[in-house]
Amino acid sequence: MSSSPVPSHTGPAADAAPLSLCSREPHVPADRLVAEMVPPPRFDSVRFSTYIPDPNQPSQTEAVRVLESFAAGLGQGTGGSGKRRLFGFGRAPKSPAGPRGVYLDGGYGVGKTHLLASLWHATPAEPGLKAFGTFVELTNLVGALGFQKTVQTLSGHRLLCIDEFELDDPGDTVLVSTLLGKLVDAGVALAATSNTLPGKLGEGRFAAADFLREIQGLSAHFRPLRIDGEDYRHRGLPEAPPPFSDEQVTKAAHATEGASLDAFSPLLEHLARVHPSRYGALTDGIKTVCLTGVRPVPDQSTALRLVVLADRLYDREVPVMASGLPFDQLFSEEMLNGGYRKKYFRAISRLTALARDAGRLANNR
Repeated sequence: MSSSPVPSHTGPAADAAPLSLCSREPHVPADRLVAEMVPPPRFDSVRFSTYIPDPNQPSQTEAVRVLESFAAGLGQGTGGSGKRRLFGFGRAPKSPAGPRGVYLDGGYGVGKTHLLASLWHATPAEPGLKAFGTFVELTNLVGALGFQKTVQTLSGHRLLCIDEFELDDPGDTVLVSTLLGKLVDAGVALAATSNTLPGKLGEGRFAAADFLREIQGLSAHFRPLRIDGEDYRHRGLPEAPPPFSDEQVTKAAHATEGASLDAFSPLLEHLARVHPSRYGALTDGIKTVCLTGVRPVPDQSTALRLVVLADRLYDREVPVMASGLPFDQLFSEEMLNGGYRKKYFRAISRLTALARDAGRLANNR
């Protein structure tokens, strides 16, 4: 490792005072929250044609065929304008008989999110008539807008894609299931991938029966679509790269255009004051996040907020340069063995990938 790493994307702002996430308190209007429900930037270019099925897994080829057909079938009818839908007007036509939803059932690393994003891109409707978000983003939208406004906002959509439908929080599962019931009644087609239930981490695949049981009355609206493939657990979690020194991180932040610089503990405290639905806006314009003094998170509420921030940074492909402890030491053994462990493993994996990106930037300066 270089003694004074500096990411390569320097420019006119180099040597200027870095930005600070802690100084930001974004206020995001409702229409922006909805407009940002699109596939993350890293999935901008994915299509069914870019999904390469494993020749030894015929279910992957079949999934592409079924989803292409499903997308083509969603081209009927028109919805209201985005502004009209935001206030509950311009509802979509009632859905026809039969399943109007698909549930992608498979283990880790088989490309479910790739396929879900491809479905969003392939659906013949303007972006304002289809929405894509994780389960957490959807619950955060309800928290920001309220239940009734969320129903009104989404009920004019042609398609709602939910990535990582989480079954580890009964309250949120019931909330989102109720929301989806309202949207189905309004004619919105659904597509989802699912997270695993507590105690089932590493079983190799999700159980469609678990998902359909949890959403109870919505079961008839979903067609389970199994996607077989190698379980990513066989690859293991990547080892986090060694952290930088405080001096290296601070120097890089001052020398890098669009970099932010924050101490880790104050940032965790700041996240408690910002609604998670605004974490994306919190990172607007940030090209690299620089953190000093990374340490284990103190409690589960803080940990779950950090998970959301890690997801937003990963979606936006923002490198993270940090000092202190490596990211695979963020969460306690108790957390990693608890009901939210898959979220924590995901956060470790994503922050590790972003830390490696920062290291490459530093070494290529």
